[in-house]
Amino acid sequence: MADVHHFTHGLVTPGVAYGLSILGSLLGLLCTARMRTATTGKQRFWWIVLAAWALGGTAIWAMHFMAMLGFSVTGAQIRYDIPRTALSALVAIVVVGLGLWIVGFGRPNVGRVIVGGIFTGVGVAGMHYLGMFAMRLNGAVAYDTALVAASVIIAVVAATVALWFTVTLTKPLVIAAAALLMGVAVCGMHYTGMAAMSVKLAAPTLAGAVGGASAANLLVPIGVLVLLVIGGLVFAIGAAPTKEDLEARAYLDRVQAAREEATAIAQQRGTVRRPTAFTPRGK
Repeated sequence: MADVHHFTHGLVTPGVAYGLSILGSLLGLLCTARMRTATTGKQRFWWIVLAAWALGGTAIWAMHFMAMLGFSVTGAQIRYDIPRTALSALVAIVVVGLGLWIVGFGRPNVGRVIVGGIFTGVGVAGMHYLGMFAMRLNGAVAYDTALVAASVIIAVVAATVALWFTVTLTKPLVIAAAALLMGVAVCGMHYTGMAAMSVKLAAPTLAGAVGGASAANLLVPIGVLVLLVIGGLVFAIGAAPTKEDLEARAYLDRVQAAREEATAIAQQRGTVRRPTAFTPRGK
């Protein structure tokens, strides 16, 4: 078996990966908080889409790719299949979006959260192994069954807790603390799955050229895309009215309606002539 290294660049890659996971989780929870105050089904749908990009695209998939930058195998050249890599990102966003849809439409309850958590967790674990399947090298890859099962369990538990957070948390400090916890869970799932992997290199005489893109070649386009997504999410969250804004607006609307009603009543009374008292003749 070849030597497998998960921290080739020290703590840089896991540190950045954890930071991306926290940021994506934070933005996703803020989006779901806006989702709960949405007044129409269309608004709720778009907030679910944005939350799916934040959680699935940034907190999970971008974290996965960044962590993979620190992965190396002694004596092997690693490349990535671009279509499979892109498909893994799409899977992450879609399964998270469907999980949010399960708990976000209708009255949230424990049953919905559990069903959504199982579906999303299994989907996220599938995304992880699909992303690893996109990796190409001259060798045979094997997985430890127990660690694979552990990574799936972690993914399901993390997804269930995350979905519960999306339907319950409203206070900023609590959301921030939840994002830190979610970051730990996502990174724990990833590195547990990576620990399950072992590689047996092919004989030098059988080794050929490895096709695909290197992680360095993918870093710039993926980094630009992630920055654009984060920027769009920050703008959308900042531009959208908060629950307090909506309540203040509703209060002002009620005050204005009361003033208009009072003015209309006053004007109506002013146009009606009051009856005069009857005075007999000769008096």
